[in-house]
Amino acid sequence: MIAVIFCGCHRIPVKSAGIDKMNAAFLNPPLSARPGVYWYFMDGNMSRQGMTADLESMKKAGIGSLVFLEVNVGIPRGPVEFLSEQWQELFKHAESECRRLDIRMTLGIGPGWTGSGGPWVSAQESMQHLVSSTILVSGTTKNIIKLPVPVPKKPYFGEEQFTPELKKQWNQFYKDVAVLAFPTPVVNDTLQDIDEKALYYRAPYTSVKDVKQYIPSLPVYKELPKETLIAKNQVIDLTDKLSPDGILHWEVPAGNWTIMRFGTCNNGAVTRPAPLPGVGFESDKFDTTAVNNHLKNFTGKLLLKIGKVDTALYGGLKMLHMDSWEMGAQNWTLKFREEFIKRRGYDPLPFYPVYAGNIVESLEISERFLWDLRLTSQELIIDNHANHVKKYSHNNGLGLSIEPYDMNPTADLELGAIADIPMAEFWTKAKGFNSSFSCIEATSIAHINGQAVVQSEAFTGYLDGWKQHPASMKEQGDWAFATGINKFFYHTFQHQSLDEKLKPGMTMGPYGVHWDRNQTWWPMVDAYHQYISRCQYMLQQGRTVADILYLTPEGAPHVFLPPASAMTEDEFLPDRRGYNFDGCSPGQLYKATVKDNQIVFPGGASYRVLVLPFFKTMTPALLQKIQSLILDGAFVIGEPPVKSPGLSGFPACDLKVQSIVSEIWGGQQPPAVQTEIDYGKGKIIWGGEFDAKKTKELYPSYFAIAKLLATMGIAEDFKTDMPVRYTHRTTNDGEIYFVSNKTDKPIKGTCYFRTDKTAPELWDAVTGQTRKLPQFTNPGNQISIPLQFDAFQSFFIVFKKNAKPELNKTKNFAEITGITTLNGSWDVSFDTIWGGPNKVRFDSLSDWSLNPDKRIKFYSGIA
Repeated sequence: MIAVIFCGCHRIPVKSAGIDKMNAAFLNPPLSARPGVYWYFMDGNMSRQGMTADLESMKKAGIGSLVFLEVNVGIPRGPVEFLSEQWQELFKHAESECRRLDIRMTLGIGPGWTGSGGPWVSAQESMQHLVSSTILVSGTTKNIIKLPVPVPKKPYFGEEQFTPELKKQWNQFYKDVAVLAFPTPVVNDTLQDIDEKALYYRAPYTSVKDVKQYIPSLPVYKELPKETLIAKNQVIDLTDKLSPDGILHWEVPAGNWTIMRFGTCNNGAVTRPAPLPGVGFESDKFDTTAVNNHLKNFTGKLLLKIGKVDTALYGGLKMLHMDSWEMGAQNWTLKFREEFIKRRGYDPLPFYPVYAGNIVESLEISERFLWDLRLTSQELIIDNHANHVKKYSHNNGLGLSIEPYDMNPTADLELGAIADIPMAEFWTKAKGFNSSFSCIEATSIAHINGQAVVQSEAFTGYLDGWKQHPASMKEQGDWAFATGINKFFYHTFQHQSLDEKLKPGMTMGPYGVHWDRNQTWWPMVDAYHQYISRCQYMLQQGRTVADILYLTPEGAPHVFLPPASAMTEDEFLPDRRGYNFDGCSPGQLYKATVKDNQIVFPGGASYRVLVLPFFKTMTPALLQKIQSLILDGAFVIGEPPVKSPGLSGFPACDLKVQSIVSEIWGGQQPPAVQTEIDYGKGKIIWGGEFDAKKTKELYPSYFAIAKLLATMGIAEDFKTDMPVRYTHRTTNDGEIYFVSNKTDKPIKGTCYFRTDKTAPELWDAVTGQTRKLPQFTNPGNQISIPLQFDAFQSFFIVFKKNAKPELNKTKNFAEITGITTLNGSWDVSFDTIWGGPNKVRFDSLSDWSLNPDKRIKFYSGIA
């Protein structure tokens, strides 16, 4: 099985370990399988001794990776000035210690966790908005026309985030872009949600109610009276008639006129939550010059300090990282008009009034322009920011990981597809926000791209208060594995810079599960990490099996969500059903081909059916790609688009869409019953349960797709009546299933696995032991195995190619019988340094928190 791993600055194709050779690595997992941590520093609270102690404790506990970030969250500032010479020497020490201890370091590309910025970013090179002011004049006026200077939009996170100097720059930075005039409409209708549609704001999807998953692109828009509209051919460019003092030198023609002054302002995004000396504007995400200047002032300094990255070593700095997108949106840059013309094929100048909600030509034309505006923004972020940082990383011997979600103004899957390693985040259940959707996004990206590792910021929490521990986290961790995550980065290992006697030491304010060396159970956590490492090793082998591929609509922003029916009902820990799936962006689909009626990607992923979204617009280019896949043998479920979404090539683009639709579907009206249309070597399937009118969601019901797959002779990949979650990875010489009990009770029953390979084995990640499962049957193309699980227990069921089954008839699980009962008293020793009473005799083991002795009742330590 050929997989792709990332090592240094290159993607290296390697053979996955054959299943026969996996046993040794399963028992003693390699460094690459160890979990990681977010290693947070609190605004200057750092020490050389603390760094070494932190890293040595990580090594001893089985931690193999870390993300290095410095922030400021509710802790008094420390003595080490961010990015000072002393700070850089300490960073060099930390990186050197990571090399010594074989710990891989990932560095965020800016202070804080938000993005890429700092005090070195000038307003000129910051994220920008196109803003405007408006005045009304008439042809009879003889007054001097003074145009007010447009004011910036209010920062999404408020002005209190600014330092006094930043606030001054934010207020003062302004550059004129254009002056336009047009006859004033009789009635001034405006576009709804313009601040969102024109990318002035994109609220956090995880934490703000009712943020749109996507912005609809409609097949039909309301026809408005002409007197309410701005005629494009009547928009006059007066830019060269504006003097520096704001006076417009123009003789106003007869009639009533609207004059708009357009300029660029900073969008109000600053590094957050950065150490105070690192607070500054976010760099322009559309401009490589601005990005380069930022990188030179941050990562460039640190790379010079540590010297050349040694790609031959496992440890040390190996990755750069873009964390969750929390700097909002921008809609302007110095060369935006030039880039727009190059990419969309027409001049946006007459449409500038649409930025302010005015309607040019028609409601549909204005909405199409806004679609083009958002698409251009997405392309600039991907080309000039994400891909540029990736190229910079590779040139320096590093990889790039990306968390592509939250306030992201692009489509999440499109941004994440740039990463060498895509990354998600999940919060501790009931202790924070629900970002489980990001796990589905990251795993989808990795599967389609053929990337072996899918990372996640793990168990982020709020007001955890030292309540979490490995046992309480076991079930959610197994959920993440079943979702497709195979590399945890625990949030958070807080750097402990204080005196060793001060317990529990430094925190990250109210955030994170407390995953550091001052935890009372830390000396025993290596056994849990060994379990995690064994699971992660197995789940990084081969590739994930999925049958359904959901195509996302074109355009931005977009958050991929599968239909609710494709997941179980648990909102926070939703599990996949028997037919697994992935989401696919249009940008990724262009790389797909067809083999044996399956949609396949260069990385090895393959799917039985492609499911189109219920979306009435599609560009001719994407529709032609889908057409070619069907011609080559793909099975596609979905209804046809009606028109193209933007103005590029308009109106010919709509005619092209309609022509292709006529060839494939034969018309727009879905048939009353499910219908398969043969087209080339493939099929288009629509109507009946696949009619858009049957659902309010973006995709048809999972159960309708499952029924179709069953009629095609494709059984569910996994099936059971027990409350068990699963994931399945395949290699050239075998199949690997991960199965996990979702409940806190022992269960037993039968599980069905879609494989023709017999001789199943049980691999227990807790002990590292493997053994044959002699009890099984082989009904058709499935293997039926009786299994039993203890509370929250998980294990791997492994099927080896050409293996011979056990011939004995013993059961898969031995009967548990009692040997003896332990009676009598217990001697329990409490550590007096932690306030314990030393040795105490208990008549029976009991809950310490109910003990009348306060030294025991409030004891927090090992006994």
